[in-house]
Amino acid sequence: MKPQQMPPLEERIKDIRDEIDAIIASRVEVIARQSPGVPAGVVRNLLTARSPGCACAQYLELRAGERPEVPKP
Repeated sequence: MKPQQMPPLEERIKDIRDEIDAIIASRVEVIARQSPGVPAGVVRNLLTARSPGCACAQYLELRAGERPEVPKP
């Protein structure tokens, strides 16, 4: 059986960045709906400004700020 080859690093990085962008966009959409009148671009800037270095750092920062969900009785 021939081992599967991994896509090149550049493709994996692009895929990860696309996934992170979708996660951030989803979070922006939720927050923007809760804050009428605040443009989505402003919400996105506020979320990503905590870690302006790269998309991966932004994602990790967003995840660190999440509280674990407490199961409802």
